This record gives sequence, structure tokens and C-alpha cells, in this order.
Amino acid sequence: MCLRTGDSGRDATGLYAVQRLIGDAYVGPYVAFEPALATVLDDGAGAEGYVIGALDTRAFERRCEREWWPVLRRRYPLRSARAGSRDERLVALIHQPPRAADHVVQEHPSHLHVDLLPRWQGGGWGRRLLEHLFDQLAEAGSPGVHLGVGRANERAVGFYERLGFTVLDDSSPDALILGRRLP
Repeated sequence: MCLRTGDSGRDATGLYAVQRLIGDAYVGPYVAFEPALATVLDDGAGAEGYVIGALDTRAFERRCEREWWPVLRRRYPLRSARAGSRDERLVALIHQPPRAADHVVQEHPSHLHVDLLPRWQGGGWGRRLLEHLFDQLAEAGSPGVHLGVGRANERAVGFYERLGFTVLDDSSPDALILGRRLP
């Protein structure tokens, strides 16, 4: 799923030599460490979308550094991917994962990722998945949630803005960090 939406919402299957790499980096730790905050949209024939989240970004980052990244660093050593490839960029991220900015997590300590296959986009399913996660995070005491989105993914940016997200950080040339207060 992550691979099939990994190119600004489009299929990234042909862009990665190691097909599981993107899921290992962006989905695996959430399912392993925060399974109660993972919801899958399944049409009976298989997964069509999901939302995953972390209640406390800083605690999640620390746990990934202790328990998740070391395993992936052994699986994907530096310089194991073709130079200049998307695989190389993800391997570099695994070896030096970014930390959320302090000003972002101060009022938006939770974060999320959501992916829906194209045929499920535009029908309200993304909104329903996110609202379910918002309720879970609010019930657990989180005052706000943030996410990263590629600047090129204008459709997704518009979707998040319609859900009440605003720009928290636009310092990256490639991505925006958006946030939303929770009830």
C-alpha cells in the first residue's frame, strides 16, 4: 500500500529496487509499536488504505532509535543502494532519521500517516479514517497532531487543509509539515 501510493499519491512500484523498503521505513514501526492507532480499510479482497499514528512523537522517535532503526540499518547498510536512487535516499533516512521540530511537537505532539489507493480517494474514506484517529488521539489526551506531505502532492495538501490542517513548517523545499488541533 505504501509503495502503491509512494510517489505523491501515485504508484511508486517502479521507482524502488527493494519493494519493501518504503514500508519498512514508513509503516512498520507504527504497526509494531502503536498497533491500536493503526486502522486498515479493507474491501474484503485486501487492504485498500490505512491510517497509522503515534501518540507521542518524541517517545516514538526514541523507541524507533532503540528498537526499529538498528534492525533496518543492518538490513539496509549505507551504500547498499544504487547512487542517486530513491532507495539510497530512504537508506540514508534509516541511518539518519529526521526528528520532528520542537516548535511542531510542542502543540502537536502526535503524528500520522494515511494512504488510500486511488479508487478509494474522493469518497470520504480518508476523512473517516482520519476522524477515527483524531478521536483516538484526543481520548488519549493529545492536544494536536501533525504530518508531513510532499509539496508536489497538491491534492493531498488541499485535502488536509479542508480537514482543518494548517502549515506549521514550510522550511523544506520538498515537504510541508501540517498540523491540526484536536478537540
